[in-house]
Amino acid sequence: MSDKKVCLCGHSHDHDSEDPGHPRSLGRLGTALVGAFFIVNSYLLNWLQPDQTLAADLSAMAGALIMAFPLFKVAVFDLAKGLIHMNELVSLAVLAAMAGGDFRTAGIISFFLLLSVIIETKTASGAQKSIEKIIRLMPHVARKVEDGQEIETDVASLKVGDLIRIRPGENFPVDGVVRKGNSTVNQASITGESLPVEKECGNDVFAGTQNMTGAIEIEVTKAGRDTTLGKIQDLILAAESSRPPIIRLIDKYAGFYTPTILMIAGLTWLFMGKMENVIAILVISCPCALVLASPSAIVASLAAAARLGILIKDVSYLEMAAKIRTVIFDKTGTLTEGKLSVARLEPAEGIQPAELLKIAASVEQHSNHPTAKALQQLAAEAGLKIDDVADFAEEHGKGVSADYKGELCRIGRKEWVEKFHESSSPISGPGTDVEDVVMSVVHVSKGGRNIGWIGFKDTVRKEAHDAIRGLFDIGVKNCSMVTGDRNSVAEIVARSLGIGDFRSQCLPDDKVRYVKEMKKISHVAVVGDGVNDAPALTAGDLGIAMGAIGSDIAIDSASIALMTNDLRRVPMLIVLARKSSAIIAQNIFLGFLFIIGGISLSVFGWMPPIAAAILHTASTIIIIFNSARLVRTGEELTFNENA
Repeated sequence: MSDKKVCLCGHSHDHDSEDPGHPRSLGRLGTALVGAFFIVNSYLLNWLQPDQTLAADLSAMAGALIMAFPLFKVAVFDLAKGLIHMNELVSLAVLAAMAGGDFRTAGIISFFLLLSVIIETKTASGAQKSIEKIIRLMPHVARKVEDGQEIETDVASLKVGDLIRIRPGENFPVDGVVRKGNSTVNQASITGESLPVEKECGNDVFAGTQNMTGAIEIEVTKAGRDTTLGKIQDLILAAESSRPPIIRLIDKYAGFYTPTILMIAGLTWLFMGKMENVIAILVISCPCALVLASPSAIVASLAAAARLGILIKDVSYLEMAAKIRTVIFDKTGTLTEGKLSVARLEPAEGIQPAELLKIAASVEQHSNHPTAKALQQLAAEAGLKIDDVADFAEEHGKGVSADYKGELCRIGRKEWVEKFHESSSPISGPGTDVEDVVMSVVHVSKGGRNIGWIGFKDTVRKEAHDAIRGLFDIGVKNCSMVTGDRNSVAEIVARSLGIGDFRSQCLPDDKVRYVKEMKKISHVAVVGDGVNDAPALTAGDLGIAMGAIGSDIAIDSASIALMTNDLRRVPMLIVLARKSSAIIAQNIFLGFLFIIGGISLSVFGWMPPIAAAILHTASTIIIIFNSARLVRTGEELTFNENA
């Protein structure tokens, strides 16, 4: 088989082709119009000048040949490669009409088949359209800043570390970090967020987003295909070139289709003896509607998902999302903001609070964990100087260790730190006061001695309540939560969100084990931040990484990436997936109905060839309009955000 996907009615679905769908569609439309002119001229000559029979026949022949040529061309190429597609059915139908001397009928059939090809090409080139839109978001020229002077340079020549200036109203050409100035940025093209975002020094900006209010200078962190927009482009191509399982099943048996139709046509000719019946069978059996059943729905689904800031890596994941009945959420950074703040410093006897904070912040300075960022922030606010450490190591899900001024320090879970504690007495922790209970806690040891603990507080995301309620409303049976946090903290968060099942004090392996247990009961989606939850995301039937903008780990580890932290996208994704599966099933049913019904009518001569060609085109249009209903999915969510 050829690597190039060839349509059953004579055109390519190869997205890497240098011949884009739009020019090909215009070329075919021009061919159809020129051919139609000659066919109409033939009818006019017969009507206005009945004695000009030869001229009318020659006009009809010219029109039929002009419009049939593209169909014959593809059929010949297929046969030369040893392939038999539906293109041969179309060509046989037109040839049969021509052989009978009915060039007007051959021309009309060719016209409607060409029209179907044009419609299909325009619909199935969704990936190319998406990429064209992305390319338009990228400026080709940037203002590079050197020695305080602006130098216009080609975007392709920018390197990591370059400093560029972006003026109000301009799009960012690369990913970068703000080094000077502040502004408001429209990130809708990447995240689907309807409201602009404030950016200041130290904030990340992304290629393809729009600078709205202020002139700012950014340092290039990623360029070209490595940018977030470049990765989105790759994901769009990958998703649209993939095929859902139901379509792969149809493809498996497609090789039997053409011989079966030819056999039916042969038997019809043998028993009915009418070439018109055979021509009608060959025309109506070309399954453009069936071919479009999946691509048109996929294009519409991916368009709706992209508008919502949902990136789907493979359409098989969209089909899996429709089956989800259990959703497992990570807590920190997913259900909660993940922006921890230090709520309490509790040093051991003989240790000052400032000393405890300084040691903890110094040891944690090389970690990306939310607790580490909270410690760095408080230390900076307190004006404490962070000391260098050596031999830093992080044990995922347990804690960190480092050599601090010649002594080994550990910060992390109580059980982990306690293992290395020199004293036989257990490490004391928070009390039972409400304020203590709701804190997440890390313990600190130095030289094998406990020197205190630090409490952190987090806040539940405001969209989390709506997301959980939305999941239950659409029929998800179970919403669970897993966290490495203490049971008391997990219980309070779960209760506030209406989550009945949760697991606390989980190591990464524990999360994976729980996900596998739940998979025995139903299909499971795991929602996490994509950084600390990569093993669990991979373990689920569906991994959904939220807040994936700019995160390579999130995009790589998850099946689906949410470019925003709005959890309401999760139930909307499942709704979109279910609608998409339903539309594809409807399209396939309608496609088979048109074909089987049309063949049945044609066999007995109840459908003439021209009517078969018209029905063929009408079925294609019906499938497209049915799929187009998916495009508006989620409009209510973006509408509420704008309100």
